[in-house]
Parts: sequence; structure tokens; C-alpha cells
Amino acid sequence: MSELKRKLAGWDTIIIALTVVVLVIASLGVPNFGTSRNFTFLVLDLMPILLVALPMTFIIVTGEIDLSVASTLGLASSIMGWLWNQGLSIESIIPICIIAGAVLGALNGFLVTGLGLPSLAVTIGTLALYRGLALVVLGDGAVADFPFNYTGWVTGTIGGGSIPNVLILIVALAVIFGVVLHATPFGRSLYAIGANAEAAHFSGIRVARTKFWLYVVSGAVAGLVGVLWTLRYSSARADNGAGLELAVVAAVLLGGVSIFGGKGSLPGVLAGVVLLAALQNALRLQDVSGQALNIVTGALLVLSVLLPNIATSIRSTWQRRRLRRAATV
Repeated sequence: MSELKRKLAGWDTIIIALTVVVLVIASLGVPNFGTSRNFTFLVLDLMPILLVALPMTFIIVTGEIDLSVASTLGLASSIMGWLWNQGLSIESIIPICIIAGAVLGALNGFLVTGLGLPSLAVTIGTLALYRGLALVVLGDGAVADFPFNYTGWVTGTIGGGSIPNVLILIVALAVIFGVVLHATPFGRSLYAIGANAEAAHFSGIRVARTKFWLYVVSGAVAGLVGVLWTLRYSSARADNGAGLELAVVAAVLLGGVSIFGGKGSLPGVLAGVVLLAALQNALRLQDVSGQALNIVTGALLVLSVLLPNIATSIRSTWQRRRLRRAATV
């Protein structure tokens, strides 16, 4: 019973319950929020955040971070537009963009694990570097004449209903990442690295190699999202995805993943993504400005770090008081 109570009091359970409450309130109180058409837009809005948040969860669990994901997305979009102008087919361009993202992630991984540089400083640097390269590749213009069978699939729905096609991809990747993190020795090793990297190394875990490949996967997924972003808006631009890294980190931390590593769950992250996307969607339907949306995202980022620490402190205080009462009996 105590184990059940502990799980119910966990931050991921709280954030899942809060997400349900927000969805219910928004459906009842915000015009058009609960419509099937808006559901499609909501899924399309949360798609880039959720997909990028999957490998980001793994990275933050190990105690590292990747702030270059949005710039990787933008560079992949620029490469896609440039290659399309050169006459390559979409079928050839998509894997090239994913591989390009993986290469960019590998550079991050090498700088962090090979040279021992702090991931925060490295990925802030590559955030600027990759965005600059995107401008070099495509300039400040846009490429917009992509084939409709691809753009239509990304924005379309299954059988013409209300379930977006991209939800299939979202669910498939979420299941794969969830199983890897929570049901495999590799996933358990990530928590061990985040809790104590030195102890994990002495227990036989290849810490540097593990972190390196996490950055490679993060880059590859960002490259894939760059393709999906481009096809959704039918526009390849160097500034695509600008600022997305803030929303991704906010969603991951809001979902209960500790910024210091070693703690967190993927269900909590998924709930955090849905909560963030639902709040932004509801505010847009209420004609709230983009600046206000940025304020909300920033506030959630602060709260996502602050509230779990407050909850942990309160829980520790209760436990100490209970132990003292038990000792006096």
C-alpha cells in the first residue's frame, strides 16, 4: 500500500492528472477547443515538441542537455530545400536529412564525451553554429513547392476523420522509446549514469559511448522533425523551429525529469508535452499574443524545476516528522 501511495504522489502522476484537468476545462470553456478539427491542429502542434522530447528525455536523464535541437531542425529543413532545388527526389532527400541530423548530433556527442566539454556550453555554441549554417545553405528565402502527396500526408487524417496521420508515427516512436527506457538494461543504465556517472563507469557501463549515441539519436530525430516541419508548412526555411528547444526542455522538465539527471519517466514527459501544447493551443484560440505564449512557456520552465524540488522538500519534511513521532512513542 505504501508503494502505491508513493507512486500516486509522484510528480509524473500529478502532471498527468493536471493535464487531464486542463484538457477538460479547455474543452468546456474555450470555444472550438474540443472540435475534431482543433484536435488535428493540436496533434500537429505537439508533434515536433513530442518527437524531439523523446531523445531529449534520455539525454537529460543522464545529466546532460542538448540545446541545439531546434537549430538542427532548421539546418535539416534548409538542406531539404536546397536539395529539392537541385532536383533530388523527396525519397532521396528524407534519409539525407535524417543522416545530416545524426552527423550534427555526433559532433555534439564528440565534443561532450570525446573532449569532455560541458554539454550546456557545447550545445549553446552549436545552437548558433547550426542556425548560421542553415542560413548559409538556403539564405533567408524559402522553398515551398514540395509535392502534395507528401505535404498532404503530414497534414492529413486517417480515412478523412479526425485522427492525424502523423499520430501513427508519434505513437510508434513513443512506444519504442518508452520500452527502451523503462523495460531494458540500457534504459536502466541511463538512470545509473544520471545518478552517479563515476559509479556507473566502475560498474561496467560505457558512459561516454552511451552519451555519444544519445546525441546521435537526438540529432537524427531532430533531422526527421525538420523534414516533417517543412512538409507540414510546405516551406523550407533556415529559421524553421526557432525557439523550439525552450518548449522541449520545458515539457521534459515539466514531466518530472530532473535537470540533474537520474530521475523521470516517459509517461510524465508525454503528459508534459500535451499540457504545454494544450495550454498554447487554448491561448491561441483566445487570441493571446505570441509574446504571451513565450511568457507562459518560460514560466512553465521555471515552475517545472521549482515545483518538484518543493514537493521533494515537503515529502522529506513529512518523513522526518513521522520518524520523530515514531521515536517518541
